[in-house]
Amino acid sequence: MKALTLLYAFLGGAIVGAGSALLFAPEKGEDLRERIARILRRKGIKITDEEVDALVAELSGEEA
Repeated sequence: MKALTLLYAFLGGAIVGAGSALLFAPEKGEDLRERIARILRRKGIKITDEEVDALVAELSGEEA
C-alpha cells in the first residue's frame, strides 16, 4: 500500500512538472527574433532580419 502511494506521488509530481515546463518554457528562437524586430520597428528603429540575428548572437555571446 505504501509503494502504491509513493507511485501516485511520483506520477503526480511528474504530471505537474511536465505541465509547468510547458507553461514556462521560453519562446522558440525564431519567435523571439520576430518579437524583438517588431518591438524595435515600433520604436522607429529600422532593422533587418540579419541585423536582429547579429544582435541576438552578440547579446548571447555567440559569433554571428
